[in-house]
Amino acid sequence: MKFFILAMLLASLLIACGPAAVTSAPVSDDKLAEILARGTLVIATDEDYAPQSKLIESSAPAAGTKCAPTQYTANQFTGFDVATAVTIADELGVEACFVTPPWSQLIAGNWQNNWDVHVGSVAITFARMESLYFSQPYYATPTVALVHVDNTSIEKIEDLSGKRIGVCAGCNIEAYLNMDLKMPGQEIQYRIQNAKISAYENEPPALDDLAQGDGVILDSVLTLLPVARSAIESGKPFRMLDEPIIFAYAAITLDRINNRSPERLLAEITRIVQEMHSDGRLKNMSMQYIGIDLTQEAAAFDLSKIEQLP
Repeated sequence: MKFFILAMLLASLLIACGPAAVTSAPVSDDKLAEILARGTLVIATDEDYAPQSKLIESSAPAAGTKCAPTQYTANQFTGFDVATAVTIADELGVEACFVTPPWSQLIAGNWQNNWDVHVGSVAITFARMESLYFSQPYYATPTVALVHVDNTSIEKIEDLSGKRIGVCAGCNIEAYLNMDLKMPGQEIQYRIQNAKISAYENEPPALDDLAQGDGVILDSVLTLLPVARSAIESGKPFRMLDEPIIFAYAAITLDRINNRSPERLLAEITRIVQEMHSDGRLKNMSMQYIGIDLTQEAAAFDLSKIEQLP
């Protein structure tokens, strides 16, 4: 009799536990489950891309952090991209930790699980969709042209044709100058012909070269509006052309080449970003860090139209 009762109890326990084992995603197979179990979201960003992201010099890691010794804690960075990333980590209930790999490595994919997401003003393009997943865009911004204040010959976009132009390597503006840019929902008009392209790992060295003088090293630098505004406000001897060149939707990216499924994480980050649009948090952060609201077009973007999931 005791054996029968024990057998029945064991059978009941197995029945009760069975469905939970099926519906619960193993940590080894699911990126979101891995992050929640670890307690940290490892975020790749740029250490010198103000006002989007900027490493605070001489800052110490936060006390009691779960971040690895090779990672930065949230208090060591500032900027719009950083604030967006920290909010997402907070909503997930984990700590934000930051790393700063090269841009070319970030957009190439195949991150080998060295970080979980990239929050670095990455514009959605068809070419990047081959190696990356994109969340709902968190802001949208034009790319603009900077020239030296001493320049008197460049007044409109077409005047940049044949000029020496600095851009970030692998950015969509480099593809634009090469006349092979394809972006969802946009028909690209190529108004700059035969540009002499100087590609940099990121914009600050290009801005420094342009600051050397009109035509000394570069004739122009093409960059995102917030970066251009920040450079001028910092005292760099630049002026900005009035017309934007292209318009880009910046989103959080995840690696397609991954041995852990990123689909639940992508869905959750998209939900959080959409909620941040709805309740005005992204608008407020854009105003705080950039000085203008660049979020409205991003909020209206229909992510389903890019058909990135099977």
